Amino acid sequence: MQKYLAKSNPPETIQEHTDNLLKNYQTLKKLYPEINIDWYLLELVCLLHDLGKMNRLFQKKVGNGSGVGKEIPHGYLSVAFVPYSKLEDLGYSEDEIQVVYQAIARHHERKKDFTELEWETEIEKLSEQWETFFYERLSDNADYSSEIDTIYFYPEARIFEGENTVEIETFKNYVQLKGLLNRIDFAASAGIDVELENDFLQESMEHQLANFQEKNAAADWNLLQKYMLQHQNENVVVIAETGMGKTEAGLLWLGNHKGFFTLPLRTAINAIYTRVTREIVTDKQAQRVGLLHSETYSQYLLHEENTEMEIDEYYTRTRQMSLPVTICTLDQLFDFVFRYAGFEHKLATLSYSKVIIDEIQMYSPDLLAYLILGLSYIDKFGGKFCVMTATLPGIVLDLLHDNEVDFIQPEEKFVSERVRHSVEVVHTEIDSVFIKPFFHDNRILVICNTISKAKKIYSELKAMFPNKKVRLIHSQFIKKDRSKKEEEIFEDGQKDNPESCIWVATQVVEASLDIDFDLLFTELSDINGLFQRMGRCYRNRALDVDTNVYVFDGGEKVCSGVGQFIDKTIFMNSKKALEKCNGALTEMKKMEIVEQIYSTEALKKSEFYDELTQALNYVKSFDSYELDKKEVRSKFRNINSITAIPATVWQENKEEITSYMEILARSSKEVSKKEKMIARTNLAEFMLNIPDYLYKKSEGEVHRINRYETVIEFKCDYSENIGIIMQEKQKESLFF
Repeated sequence: MQKYLAKSNPPETIQEHTDNLLKNYQTLKKLYPEINIDWYLLELVCLLHDLGKMNRLFQKKVGNGSGVGKEIPHGYLSVAFVPYSKLEDLGYSEDEIQVVYQAIARHHERKKDFTELEWETEIEKLSEQWETFFYERLSDNADYSSEIDTIYFYPEARIFEGENTVEIETFKNYVQLKGLLNRIDFAASAGIDVELENDFLQESMEHQLANFQEKNAAADWNLLQKYMLQHQNENVVVIAETGMGKTEAGLLWLGNHKGFFTLPLRTAINAIYTRVTREIVTDKQAQRVGLLHSETYSQYLLHEENTEMEIDEYYTRTRQMSLPVTICTLDQLFDFVFRYAGFEHKLATLSYSKVIIDEIQMYSPDLLAYLILGLSYIDKFGGKFCVMTATLPGIVLDLLHDNEVDFIQPEEKFVSERVRHSVEVVHTEIDSVFIKPFFHDNRILVICNTISKAKKIYSELKAMFPNKKVRLIHSQFIKKDRSKKEEEIFEDGQKDNPESCIWVATQVVEASLDIDFDLLFTELSDINGLFQRMGRCYRNRALDVDTNVYVFDGGEKVCSGVGQFIDKTIFMNSKKALEKCNGALTEMKKMEIVEQIYSTEALKKSEFYDELTQALNYVKSFDSYELDKKEVRSKFRNINSITAIPATVWQENKEEITSYMEILARSSKEVSKKEKMIARTNLAEFMLNIPDYLYKKSEGEVHRINRYETVIEFKCDYSENIGIIMQEKQKESLFF
């Protein structure tokens, strides 16, 4: 018997690799038997997917043979072993058999760069290897054929979504079969379990309630939390005010199921992850709860409970979506709506998962469009979702209905009678002179729409109170300084903190920090953003002053940022609605105003509505597999910034920065993957995202690390108090 390798480092035969797939197949079937999949066909594609690796050119590549010619991707060769006669005898339809061929051929999305004749030639050559190959678990589940009937498969064929019922059902079957094969194969290659069981969350939530009852014997889940517990098996949309325990409500709805908890901002996600792993799921976190966004590894390094020995495996489990509970950003999950080549494993996973969407009102029009489409797919494929939000734009419900998404809503909103805010609308631009007399042994938060406006107000207040604590936070600080500021504003923003201070901020504090200041002075952005900002003042206490929120509506002008990233129509409608908001403002009134301003009817003439509908129509308009994954990632994240290190920071920390770059430049034989990840994490501490429009105003020097990575040194000044400070672009000399 000839020994055929599937992998070379470390050496693993095709049979050994397939054994690992079958082990993960059994794990998946045991934990989630309700998945809408033909289990025999899934087992079959696991058995057959890598048989094409017997070909001489692949074996030559892994150091186990010799051959001359053009290597055909092995998935396209593995289709030669599909036992189509057996499948026909078992009663499988032509469409179902096509799905088997396609799932095997495309389990790696490799570009087709070979002719049909070259493919047929390599298929014929496999007969020689097949004669010397033995794998007892194949039994009669493999049947080599040198000729494949084109009604079942040919290399150019694809299974598309289609429009009629049969085509839609075939596409769903394909997504499920290929997606689950991918999950099982990825796990086997990574040496991890495809799924870890959620047998802990309900018990953890019961312990959490018991902890509450130790402090207060009468403590119980509130009406929101009980509602979510009672509707675990349904898609739910609920509106609940800040402070109602939405995190606990979401986890109670999730129960002992596989689930994903999504939030709009990384800082909010990090805070939820920290809270869940330290207060709720306090044991075996690396097998139970994961954190998934672009900076996952660095966050894992920060948590002392993640010992160094297990971080790599924990990170792998998280990236492979193997953990029972994952807290993540939208882009990590919902990019599947673009149906790029290789999307199937995400949608197949979500078909047996539950997804929690928190703070839906924070998403931009394009992300909201992707979210709506994503929820429609999850619903159609059998997954479950719940949307929990403090304020719900009316257009969201209309769009869910338009896209035939099935969900329930409670008859009443979960809102208390308490009043937390009393508003005074100031009909001018935001003004530091207006703010000055209010600062006396208290804690003031000032929120501006733009960084330039925040810097101006900060500088003026700093000059007015040179010996007092005045701080600035926005997005244009390097990561190291931004993290320090987030920690500091969190401490200063606790209601029992006796130290007086003024913090000037941008929208970075709108929904990411659990802070509770005494007074809020803010520019008007839009009504939704305003109510988010108001949640940073008197967050969890009843109103006991005449006024605690001052909103500057711009007077005869518009506020900063309007017409740029703030929709002018929504701003003007918000400004008009504010005319009736002087004085105490109930939570119910806030919700009613949001529903009114963000109703489909009110938005129809806005850029927000145009962008939202354009994004919906755009994603629906193209065929599956039209875009590649790299293109989708850039579209989904809507990246309009450059990651760079300010020149001042570079010069002050050159030795340390260079040392990390040197580690990243070394080969994998010299430096471990973990050392490189740590170096990359440490290097990122000196970086920030610079908007395109600012980047174009100066120069950037590109420093190459290796073939794939570079670091940009951006020509600007930098202060840990103010952030980046642009220099006047130097005029070019007329003389050489």
